Amino acid sequence: MVAQQIPARIKWAVDFMDPQPTDHVLEIGCGPGAAAELICSRLETGKLFAIDRSESGVDRTKRRCEQYVKAGRLTVRQIDLATLRVPVKRLHKVFAFNVNLFWVRRCDDEVALLHERVLPGGAVYLFFEPRLPEQVPKILKQASEALTRGGFRVSVVDHPQPRVLGIIGRR
Repeated sequence: MVAQQIPARIKWAVDFMDPQPTDHVLEIGCGPGAAAELICSRLETGKLFAIDRSESGVDRTKRRCEQYVKAGRLTVRQIDLATLRVPVKRLHKVFAFNVNLFWVRRCDDEVALLHERVLPGGAVYLFFEPRLPEQVPKILKQASEALTRGGFRVSVVDHPQPRVLGIIGRR
């Protein structure tokens, strides 16, 4: 199998999140599996639980990251965050890239579920690559308010090249 490229925006976001070898991580919206591949490459005893609503996203991640699935470091499921029952009760980090849920509608139930699962000292990392500059204020406002209402302390990072917004909610 030919190694697939990992986009610069995903590399930057995962580097910023800085997964540690023992971390338990939830990825929301795993899509083609680029972030899952990068996160799992850094885990030793830690685990990644990756979810996507799309069957094709789940299949692509499983194929791309087959070695990590076989090693027991990665579990991939087709499920929506709203109905998620995370098998790992204690998460160090939650990762999401371009998951619109956090800025297009109220997501209090989903954020409450994350707050319940993330360990004190852990964090939720929401990254967005805005398609249009005029989306930036709404993304920042909606995602920040959702995390704040859910009990997280929020900080924001804006990376210029490639343009990535990060809204981080610390528990």
